[in-house]
Amino acid sequence: MDIEHAVPTAAPQVEAPDDKPLVRTLSKPQRRVLGVLVEKGLTTPDQYPLTLKSLTSGCNQKSNRDPVTNYSEDAVEEAMDELRQLGLAAVVHTESGRTERYRHFMRQRYPFTETQLAIMTELLLRGRQQLGELRSRASRMVPIDSLEQLRADLQDLMEQGFVRTNGPLERRGIEVDHAMYEPQEKQGFDSQTSPLSDEPVETRPVATTATSVVATAPAADDGELAALKEECRELRAQLQETTQQVESLSEQVRLLSDDISDLRRDLGA
Repeated sequence: MDIEHAVPTAAPQVEAPDDKPLVRTLSKPQRRVLGVLVEKGLTTPDQYPLTLKSLTSGCNQKSNRDPVTNYSEDAVEEAMDELRQLGLAAVVHTESGRTERYRHFMRQRYPFTETQLAIMTELLLRGRQQLGELRSRASRMVPIDSLEQLRADLQDLMEQGFVRTNGPLERRGIEVDHAMYEPQEKQGFDSQTSPLSDEPVETRPVATTATSVVATAPAADDGELAALKEECRELRAQLQETTQQVESLSEQVRLLSDDISDLRRDLGA
């Protein structure tokens, strides 16, 4: 059973529209709202589909978000309405009819595997990041067994035009980002780096003087230093993942408390 449908209060399944074109660009609020819907559907299925209050809280949470935002419920609802027009989300009415809830149609609208869905969600929520960080964070939603698996999924997403990178995926320290920015936005990588190559836009000639050779000799240790930096990044990502898990549990407790308060109010308690 699809975990995102395991909500006893949900009404009969809402079908994704099949007459909408494939969406390849989204605004900042749309990306945040859509990313939160997918993330919460995977990490807290008992609370999914989300109420407007929960969706707004998820958009503005301080962990696993970059940048941190302060969207109002009105702004989130507006972005949600736009996603509905694009065929990427829908309103779900509960059996009690007390509260509208919101769900996404990412599985139906995009040719993503579950792993690719988690990768895209993490990139929508946080933007550009290195492979070790991306694997650790996306694994909160769907297990990613190795960097090789991550690279294979990223390569497929790149070929489909959904992901961009600042160099070959095999290169240490490479960064990746989604490609769903609007045209007027700076698309994830600075102007000094070509998006699909590790070569600078302006290349410098290779020096051949003796002085230059001596000056570059210490570069022999760069590989070991890069490995240590990558290990530190992965450790920081693991620490952040633990923090996020604690925050997720706190969020579930808060949402449960809200549901109990709503139930008491309906019962006149």
